[in-house]
Amino acid sequence: MNKKVSVLTDSISCLPEDLVKRYKIGIVPIRLLVQGKTYRDLVDITPTEAYKLFLQDPERFNTTPSSPGHYLEAYRTAVNGTNDILCVTLSSKLSTGFEMARLAKEQAKVELPQANIEVLDSHNVTAAEGFVALAGARAAATGKGLAEVVQVAKQVREKVTFLAFLDTIRYVYRTGRVPKIAAKFGSILSIKPILTSSGGLIRFKGVARNREQGENRLIETMRRKVNNHPVHVGVMHAFALDEANRLRERIAAEFNCSELWISEFSPVMGYATGTGTLGLAFYSEN
Repeated sequence: MNKKVSVLTDSISCLPEDLVKRYKIGIVPIRLLVQGKTYRDLVDITPTEAYKLFLQDPERFNTTPSSPGHYLEAYRTAVNGTNDILCVTLSSKLSTGFEMARLAKEQAKVELPQANIEVLDSHNVTAAEGFVALAGARAAATGKGLAEVVQVAKQVREKVTFLAFLDTIRYVYRTGRVPKIAAKFGSILSIKPILTSSGGLIRFKGVARNREQGENRLIETMRRKVNNHPVHVGVMHAFALDEANRLRERIAAEFNCSELWISEFSPVMGYATGTGTLGLAFYSEN
């Protein structure tokens, strides 16, 4: 069946390359500013390369949001395959991406009058956002029209959960929600935060004394939410592949996984969380 809808999202969605290629998902790269040079996330630089530069000079590592022009460029590419487009963005409460995509949609009405574009706020971050886009892309791959693709994406949006365990609190002040002095003090005390998303915002869920306790709490939280139901899981890491592989193996052994994959945290997330971060995005089919 011919694909009727193109699905786009941004590079913060942390989708593995094989899934992006399989479902032909367009990725709008977020820009990284590293030591005075601009890189397009996943285009000019890989997450691993970016984290190596981050560790060299964390204070000269920054990010910049995409512009309407960047989304318009993605729309231009998408209409080569179909006129119907779904663009899934990072939570509008955390980023200007949703507004930039919406402004680009208005510009496209003049330049691409044949395009029918739907911009969907994922209300989430990282692979939780990615699962929303992936659900839409999978629906599109079966030949569903735009309205049905949007509906499927919204259904996953209501179910997906994001969790992350930070190896350090040192850089969290960059979010603007924690004073720099508090972040440094917390780092000295080796406080390791556990974060989640709720209402489109990132919130503290608790703290852990060490990595083992942090990983246990991620697992415990997921178990309470999904029980024994089939679950879709994305394991994410920031320059911590060995730890991510161990977490993946544990999840495979303890849960009924419909899908389970590993990806790297976008360095845009690493900007505020530092290296060593582990995360989960998941939703149950129930």
